[in-house]
Amino acid sequence: MKKALLLSVIALVVALSSCGKKEASLSGAGATFPAPFYNIVFKEYAKTGSNVSYGAIGSGGGIRSLKDKTVDFGATDVFLSDKELQEMGADIVHIPTALGGVVLSYNLKDVKDLKLTAEIISDIYRGKITNWNDAKLKELNPDLNLPDKKIIPVYRSDGSGTTSVFSEYMSKVDEAWKTGIGEGKSLKFPEGIAAKGNPGVAGIIAETEGAIGYIGSEYALALNMPSALLQNSSGNFIAAGSKSISASASVDIPGDTRVVITNSPNPTAYPISTFTWIIAYKEQDYNNRTEAQAQALANLFSFIISDAGQEIATKTHYAPLPPVAVEKTKAIIASMTYAGNAITPTP
Repeated sequence: MKKALLLSVIALVVALSSCGKKEASLSGAGATFPAPFYNIVFKEYAKTGSNVSYGAIGSGGGIRSLKDKTVDFGATDVFLSDKELQEMGADIVHIPTALGGVVLSYNLKDVKDLKLTAEIISDIYRGKITNWNDAKLKELNPDLNLPDKKIIPVYRSDGSGTTSVFSEYMSKVDEAWKTGIGEGKSLKFPEGIAAKGNPGVAGIIAETEGAIGYIGSEYALALNMPSALLQNSSGNFIAAGSKSISASASVDIPGDTRVVITNSPNPTAYPISTFTWIIAYKEQDYNNRTEAQAQALANLFSFIISDAGQEIATKTHYAPLPPVAVEKTKAIIASMTYAGNAITPTP
């Protein structure tokens, strides 16, 4: 009897000890663009570290959630501007997690390798080109049998980093877009159908013959949806893929990793490419957060940029971070603090 009681006490002590070692759970919210990658990398990390919940509510929602301090981290496809950083109330770190592209996916039966220029994309979204057999489209695609069918543009209804990246590129290369639609996370489109999130836009395109819309390249690749070859700054028509998206990152990356890589001068680069970031407060001692939460967050970031984390990015149709970005991100993680003391990631 005494032996059984002793064993029970030992078991209880071991259990309590194990609970003490278990990392705190984490929560995040934000971009739908990297959600397929995050859903898997967070599950993989939870096998040895924290449980991580993630709400794919759009980049704008992720930034607001972090600002409101209702999540441990936000996620965004567009880095915070200097003004936005000031509005956050304390220093913010940007953790690049992978690269991706914004593609123009379309639903046209038996039409493959459609070529598009920024001018034609602009004309479609501004209601200047309304039919698939328009003369401009036929001239650019003489070998394709483009149907006499109405074009249905699809765009994001929510505050979206994907919209921001897409519109930043379009404003950079097409004056009519810049003055007519502009740049930002939320825009007023004169034509088309609105949908929430990358999954919403992808769903409407897949279900609607004649539709075209901008979505993350990983959705098009994973769902086997056709997407257009886009003309880059060198005049080449390029498909979005790991190599062409990575080629866009051959630029100088600043210490805080806030860099735009659209319209790259690299002749092999896909023109609408971007880093996607997780954002967090540099000083983690706020809102009654524990040191265990801060440690768990640093460990999560380190896992994402590790070889194992980046392999998951590749498997989910994203381009992995270039080595220089990984090294600069390690330095950013090392700069995070709790009560002024450095947080050292643990394996």
